[in-house]
Amino acid sequence: MMGPVLAACLLIILSTAWISQANGATCKKDGGVCTCNDQTKNVDCSSKGLTAIPSNIPVDTNRLVLQGNKLSSLPHTAFHRLNKLTFLDLRYNKLQTLPAGVFNHLVELDRLDLNYNQLKSLPPGVFDHLTKLTILWLNQNKLQSLPHGVFDKLTELKTLYLQINQLERLPNGVFDKLSQLQKLYLQENQLQSLPKGVFDKLTELKTLDLQTNQLRSVPEGIFDSLSSLSTVRLYNNPWDCSCNDILYLSKWIREKEGKVNGIESATCANKKAVLEITEEEAAEDCVYPNTTTAIPTTIITTLASSNDDDIPELPVPQENFQKFLGYQEPDHLPTQPQCLMSISGYLGLMMSLVLTSAAILYVIHFLKKA
Repeated sequence: MMGPVLAACLLIILSTAWISQANGATCKKDGGVCTCNDQTKNVDCSSKGLTAIPSNIPVDTNRLVLQGNKLSSLPHTAFHRLNKLTFLDLRYNKLQTLPAGVFNHLVELDRLDLNYNQLKSLPPGVFDHLTKLTILWLNQNKLQSLPHGVFDKLTELKTLYLQINQLERLPNGVFDKLSQLQKLYLQENQLQSLPKGVFDKLTELKTLDLQTNQLRSVPEGIFDSLSSLSTVRLYNNPWDCSCNDILYLSKWIREKEGKVNGIESATCANKKAVLEITEEEAAEDCVYPNTTTAIPTTIITTLASSNDDDIPELPVPQENFQKFLGYQEPDHLPTQPQCLMSISGYLGLMMSLVLTSAAILYVIHFLKKA
């Protein structure tokens, strides 16, 4: 009768070992791919060649860095367990789309970095649950359009990066809910026009970058509500100074000269400063052909410089990512491994399963004899 008892004990021991193997032995010190810090709740999986999000990231993780990998898609449940996240870094991957609902459980998220991917579009409502988001990076993608209402729930947003995409137009009211927005970067797109009133609700906006687009004029009064504006970049646009639509911009620049940085650099297609244009020079009525075909566009590949100090925006070699962003290798790793499954972890798991199966067969064999 001792045989079944010994087999049962062996089964318990193997099960305990299997659970330990499945839940631990996966942080860097145990052969895992990611660096985990149980004091700061940070998980850093930078530049590991990952093609999928690791499945057992600790649920209490506060900061998750997945930059510099080979992620081309995300399951819609990728972050559903991580409702404590405040910062998610997905830049320098190969994401082409975002599944609907992928960020729905990140209700504490403060910063989301999607820079340097291959996003061509955004699903409607993809950011609707990120009500605490203050910084959103979407630059250096391939966005050609924005869904209506895509930013409507981001009422706490203070900085929005949309530069270096392929946007030709903005939806009406796209920024209407962003009353706290302070910095808006739209440079190096293919914007050929701006909707009337598109900036009317941005009374806290301090920095607006529109340089290097295809703008020929702006609607009357488009900047009038920007009472907090201190910097605006308008240069490297083909401003059409032969027709009277330019007169509003010319007058606004003269009024704000010395008060708003960067406006004097706006020049007409003939290189004359926009602020110098007179009514006699801009006497024609503006009649433009179809804005989608009127001006040949060139995809801009150079990075725009920025004076913003929030996060550096110049690309750096993969090996310098941590130094570049100020990441530091944690000096303390968890005493109980709680990170991601490694290859060695999987091998151990398979071995445990084999031994567990043998133990079960052993128990059944003795029970039958008994």
